[in-house]
Amino acid sequence: MTTDAVEDSTLQDKALRPLTLNTFAGQPVIVEQLEIFIPAAKGRGETLDHVLLFGPPGLGKTTLANIIANEMEGPLTFTSGPLLQDTTVLAPLLVNLEPGAVLFIDEIHRIPIQVEEILYSAMEDGMLDVMVGEVEKKTLRIQLSPFTLVGATTRAGNLSAPLRDRFGMTFRLEYYRLADLTTVVYNAAEKLGMDLSHGCAELIAQRSRGTPRIALRLLRRVRDVLETKHLSGQDVDQVVRALKLLGINDKGLSTQDLHYLRALVDTFSGRPVGLNTLSAALSEDSGTLEDTVEPYLLQEGYIQRTTRGRQATPLAASMMVQLPGAAG
Repeated sequence: MTTDAVEDSTLQDKALRPLTLNTFAGQPVIVEQLEIFIPAAKGRGETLDHVLLFGPPGLGKTTLANIIANEMEGPLTFTSGPLLQDTTVLAPLLVNLEPGAVLFIDEIHRIPIQVEEILYSAMEDGMLDVMVGEVEKKTLRIQLSPFTLVGATTRAGNLSAPLRDRFGMTFRLEYYRLADLTTVVYNAAEKLGMDLSHGCAELIAQRSRGTPRIALRLLRRVRDVLETKHLSGQDVDQVVRALKLLGINDKGLSTQDLHYLRALVDTFSGRPVGLNTLSAALSEDSGTLEDTVEPYLLQEGYIQRTTRGRQATPLAASMMVQLPGAAG
């Protein structure tokens, strides 16, 4: 993909994101609480308490960070844990924050402990402790501008207790309800200029694993198929045909999901399998399986995690019998 294409895709993603809480479909519990906490903080003339967002990927953590910055009327600074591997990267980032800024750190669980320790006083006291001096080292304290840290992670259990305890608000993002995800798809289709019926939007939502990121990706690919094949977004059968071309079955399972389940059911004959063994058998990164593939399969009851490893449930086994081939 060319640089221009990547930039176009990024701009398109941003254009589809809601900017305010009242246009954010999904996560009703989180939205209801933020609709209280944000006006309360603004009414006192304070920054919002630090926020930790955790849950499976693609559920709107980045979007919520954008909304928080927009609702608090402060600038948003974006970074991620893998980029903060040295204190010399984080320190200037903190010093240069404007008053009322929102600092969003994605994959915050990947910050090394020596870098994480700088955040403790920054979050709690608004101070940055810096070691100065070549021979006789001294600690220099720098006053930071008031800011809100929004941390996002798919692995909340990997955060240290001292860092986790410094967040004033902790929210777990849940998979979307069908009605909310249908609204996401329908609204996005309108923004894309697609002539998509509500029923077809619901059909795409049903196959999106409760995840808006997947729903929007499917929507864009369905648009490509409809335009290329001269199909109608008002015709359910034609949208089903488009989804079938994309390898998504009526349960929302992709070819990757079915390969995973087939390995458990057929290759390993239903026996419990360790993650690394499964990863090697599928030639897939174990982190991808654990963070991207397994959460939905667990929620839908296709697999279970036991002390001996991953194991397919009877539901998965029965589905494999009904679907002898790939997704369709």
